[in-house]
Amino acid sequence: MSKWLTPDQILAANKGELPGTIRSLNRLAQKRGWRKQETKAKKAPGRGGGWLYHISLLPDPIQVRLTVAAQGAAQSEQPVNATSRDDLWLNYERLSNVQKTRCEARLNTLQEVERLVKCGMGETSAARQVARNNKIALASLFNWKSKLTGVERSDWLAALAPVSKPVAGRDDCHPQAYDSLKADFLRPEQPTFSACYRRMMAAAEKNGWQPIPCLRTMRRHFNQDIPRDVQKLAREGYDRAKTLYPAQKRTRSHFHAMQAVNMDGHKFDVFVKWHDGRIIRPMMVSIQDLYSNKMVAWRLSDSEDKETVRLCIGDMVEQHGIPDKIYIDNGRAFASKDISGGSKTRYRYKIRDEDPEGLLTSLGCDPRFTLPFSGQSKPIERGYRDLADTISRHPVCAGAWTGNTIDAKPENYQSTAVDIEIFRQLVDQGIAEYNSRTGRNTEVAGGRSFDQAFEDSLAKPETIVRWASSSQRALWLLAADRVRAQRGNGEIHFFGNRYWSSDLTGYAGKKITVRFDPDALADGIKVYDLDDRFICEAQCIENTGFDDVREARIHNRKRKAYFRSLKEAQKLASEMSVEELARMHSDQTRTQPKQPKPPTKVTRLATTTNVAVKPDEDEWDEQDEAGFSRALRLVSENEI
Repeated sequence: MSKWLTPDQILAANKGELPGTIRSLNRLAQKRGWRKQETKAKKAPGRGGGWLYHISLLPDPIQVRLTVAAQGAAQSEQPVNATSRDDLWLNYERLSNVQKTRCEARLNTLQEVERLVKCGMGETSAARQVARNNKIALASLFNWKSKLTGVERSDWLAALAPVSKPVAGRDDCHPQAYDSLKADFLRPEQPTFSACYRRMMAAAEKNGWQPIPCLRTMRRHFNQDIPRDVQKLAREGYDRAKTLYPAQKRTRSHFHAMQAVNMDGHKFDVFVKWHDGRIIRPMMVSIQDLYSNKMVAWRLSDSEDKETVRLCIGDMVEQHGIPDKIYIDNGRAFASKDISGGSKTRYRYKIRDEDPEGLLTSLGCDPRFTLPFSGQSKPIERGYRDLADTISRHPVCAGAWTGNTIDAKPENYQSTAVDIEIFRQLVDQGIAEYNSRTGRNTEVAGGRSFDQAFEDSLAKPETIVRWASSSQRALWLLAADRVRAQRGNGEIHFFGNRYWSSDLTGYAGKKITVRFDPDALADGIKVYDLDDRFICEAQCIENTGFDDVREARIHNRKRKAYFRSLKEAQKLASEMSVEELARMHSDQTRTQPKQPKPPTKVTRLATTTNVAVKPDEDEWDEQDEAGFSRALRLVSENEI
């Protein structure tokens, strides 16, 4: 709006404050000396243009009406849209509580003026009375009213928000000095800002860099130009800056039990005496069900190797079934070809089409490889933190606990070591307590234990879990190649134990392959030939005491049963008797001699101290028959 007005424009806004005609207005201008004020009156351009008067010469009501009219015209050309309404309320929400209270007071004042106008009072008179009652300048009241022009009534409160003043210009700084300050402060060594500022001032004095603001001004400018997350990334690294971005919260309630699992290794902070006498920190490889958080399988080992991973997967499959998906990291033990060979998503080793299928691929389980050092991808790491407190700090481990960091060693550091078998029992008890502990506040458990959530899911009819066959068990058993069976009966001597099956007699003295579980050698081994064809499953033969009569009888009974089975097999193998074979090959024209009638068989009993002993027909064998014949011969000789 132009600040210079013609008499016609002044009269259009006049409502009794000035004379109503141009002649009377000119007479008033001469009387008050308006035309003598060079800064507030001037000739209009052109011939006969008349005079132009500055708006400041007019009374306040006329100034307000002219200002409101000008602002209304501008807003009518650009009506308020949905976007500007959002901007109004966004600006209002950014205000403090004190400023919001001021907006409400302004709205109440304008509503009071509106009520007086509805009662028949003139707008100017009503505004003057309200301004006087609330001790507000009349111009301020009309200025607030001008902000509501073209604004819907529901948005009046937001439209009355004060407009923030533009920020004052920032102090200048020499660009090279500022660049040196930023390069010095944004270093991984994390120097303090004041130390960087002092070095910049020394360089500025040497190189003549001017101007240089004060320390507090430079710190304010630096924080305005460089966001906090950029500073954290440059000074503290990617891992710390990654925490600024909110972590993804992934639900697991859409799974069912044994649909998806995750697997990882954990090294205990406990010194353990291993089987060979070494003092080590044992490694546990375990598998957790993603739906219920239950630990479904675990194995202890001296290192995280593929053999332990294979056996742990086998324990899970035997006890709980085959999962559809398994989430593992790309460590050497998990990404080895024996475990995940054939998978197209491995991030370690070169993937070739001719690679053999690994254990997971053979079982039809889909391995999913997670990002390293990503706890969100492997919830099992949260379980390890719980187990570390329950197991590693157990009273049994007093003196063997190493501390969870290098600078947190206890006073009794390495004063003792826990025996491996005792520690194995402690781990089993700790995991059983972890699974059965009630009051779990997870999304799935809802106050139940992990065991209960797991079993409830398996009990649902829609839960389907795949199980491995007995022959598939060989997929996860460890292999020892070229073990030679003993000569004679084919007995296998392995890890100080003896194993045997009747099927091994044909491989006596030959080299064979055995598959076994090192933690369950007493359960037997699977035997294969060198072409990896299955032969049999050999059971462990336990050593017995020299004077153990009961075990001797059992062993004798098993041996007799074995020989009886051999005799039956011999009869089945020879369907034609020797006599029939001889008749078939003899001269058919020769008259066969008449066979004599066999003598009547008489059974004689050996007596000892007048007690008759009759052989047991069920346990009668060739050795018994030979002994009985000798006894009869001795009796006959004595009678003669």
